[in-house]
Amino acid sequence: MTNSTSPINRQERRFQKLAFLTILTVYLLILAGGIVRSTGSGMGCPDWPTCFGRWVPPTEISQLPTDYREIYGSKLKGEIEFNAVKTWIEYVNRLLGVLSGFFVFGTLLASTTYLRKDRTVFWGSFTAFVLIGLNGWLGSKVVATELAQYMITLHMLLAIAVVFALIFALVRSRGSRLQSGIEVEKTATLRWLLVFIMVITIIQIVLGTQVRSTLDDVVKRLGYEQRNNWIANLQGSFYVHRSFSLIILAFHGVVIYQLRKLRNSEWLTGLANGLIAIVAIEIGVGVIMAYLAVPAITQPIHLLLAILLIGGQFAGWLVLNPALIVPRTTSTKSRLVEI
Repeated sequence: MTNSTSPINRQERRFQKLAFLTILTVYLLILAGGIVRSTGSGMGCPDWPTCFGRWVPPTEISQLPTDYREIYGSKLKGEIEFNAVKTWIEYVNRLLGVLSGFFVFGTLLASTTYLRKDRTVFWGSFTAFVLIGLNGWLGSKVVATELAQYMITLHMLLAIAVVFALIFALVRSRGSRLQSGIEVEKTATLRWLLVFIMVITIIQIVLGTQVRSTLDDVVKRLGYEQRNNWIANLQGSFYVHRSFSLIILAFHGVVIYQLRKLRNSEWLTGLANGLIAIVAIEIGVGVIMAYLAVPAITQPIHLLLAILLIGGQFAGWLVLNPALIVPRTTSTKSRLVEI
């Protein structure tokens, strides 16, 4: 029997804990990005990688050159006057991006312990490292294009790809244990259903970015004094987004029911319960946004819940696909020993 206190097992547990912590850090970064978006702080730092030409942003206007309006005015989205709050919201978002990069790099280093046992875990971690670096570069292009909608959408989709790569590496490292007791041959329909629901969830997230872009235009046109009229002035994308949520709810009902039927898997039962909670809260937040004049705090929460939802869907799909998360060299006997 495998010694649970052996150095290699300690290293594997260290990787799994670090990978989980890294996923949480990336989710925190996504939340911070949502706060930047909801507060209109995307151009709080009009240049990149510095902020107003400084590595530490200014806290008051006296720290800026007297001609800063001429230098940065075209990129401040109409806010000619310096706004320290928005500047620091954007700067903290950038710091979290750097922190996430370090965590992903640490996860990559920790994954080297799997090079002999299961290189796929290492390559999953390596993919996450490459993707988060690419997303950091894409963040600079978001600033360079002055918050072009297509760049914001790509930035967010790449963040989802980073989450997927990290979840894959983590689930792969625990594949045999997570699949314990699951009769995989009976889950083919559920696997395809999860693929479908992931696709429509991503479509819904992209629709949400379109709604957010339209809302930005409405806010510019009406101003904050007419906040109660924002929703009424949104275009068709909002109503498509709202109606589409009912389709997602219906399919989630089917997925959750099917997952809960797999009673011999505590992990999948827990996942089903988690998905139920996320879907319920997500719909509740959406209702609050629609009927209470889009409170700023609800927007980043709405986005975070959507990314949590699709992350849970992806994890569930992986667990139901042994070919993806159980090494081929792992014999039935050795898997029983691990369990």
